Amino acid sequence: MPEQIGFIGLGIMGKPMAKNLLKAGYSLTVYDIVGEPVEELVTEGAARGSSNKDVASKSDTIITMVPDSADSEAAILGPNGVLEGAKAGSVVIDMSSIAPLVSQRIAAECANKGVEMLDAPVSGGEPGAINATLAIMVGGKQEVFDQNFDLLKTMGSNVVLTGDIGAGGITKLANQIIVAANIEALSEAMVLAQRAGVDPEKVFNAIRGGLAGSAVMEAKGPMMLDRNFRPGFRIRLHQKDLRNVLQTAQELNVPLPATALMQQILGALVNEGEADSDHAAILHFIEDLAKVEVKRGG
Repeated sequence: MPEQIGFIGLGIMGKPMAKNLLKAGYSLTVYDIVGEPVEELVTEGAARGSSNKDVASKSDTIITMVPDSADSEAAILGPNGVLEGAKAGSVVIDMSSIAPLVSQRIAAECANKGVEMLDAPVSGGEPGAINATLAIMVGGKQEVFDQNFDLLKTMGSNVVLTGDIGAGGITKLANQIIVAANIEALSEAMVLAQRAGVDPEKVFNAIRGGLAGSAVMEAKGPMMLDRNFRPGFRIRLHQKDLRNVLQTAQELNVPLPATALMQQILGALVNEGEADSDHAAILHFIEDLAKVEVKRGG
């Protein structure tokens, strides 16, 4: 077990992930630009960091969990950032979902200071973060991955090294394509059933065990039926992920027509004030087109 762990970014995902590290017995120093989650972690046994630099100076391994590429760059490379406080030989694990090329750029800067890096984005939303059942997709050196495997397993049930730096990000982008398309397809199916006068809950229960069944369906179907769109994963963050998908695809000259459509749907929902709704609210876009509201009982 590494002696000292730093954790930067205590949002919907980061806070429960940090709590799981505390429960596992890791010595943790935490920081977030919002004070409330820091206070909560401190009451549970974490040390308070005053900045990204301060956290890094007190840690052997520094985990960052922030919203987007610019946030990772600022937290790690920026003024008062991780690299200003990190010791040679320490490890940065960026668990944010960012553009793979940015991960590679950050890793190169880290290497110049003798600091190792893994990019390790996650999937599983808030429930996965709370229950330590996240899928963690990792890019980096095999030996650095091996050294930090037990640490990562404290936060996730499926931890896989997919390649060099940036490969974790590519894997997460692939994941986000499939998740978005699944939620949209489930939304269409629910709305069709509702319009046809068939109870969407019965349709859900009938098909969940067949080929159409998926982890996405199991997570988002009940939310749709309950009209519960409290964010486990916000629409604006999924929109950001698909923007990174499409930027990466453009650089690689890979056409992704369904992903481009999903990006437009998410953008429309943001314009409708749904930026901070759970991505299960993709249902609202399809409901609005059909002038139908999905509800239990048909």
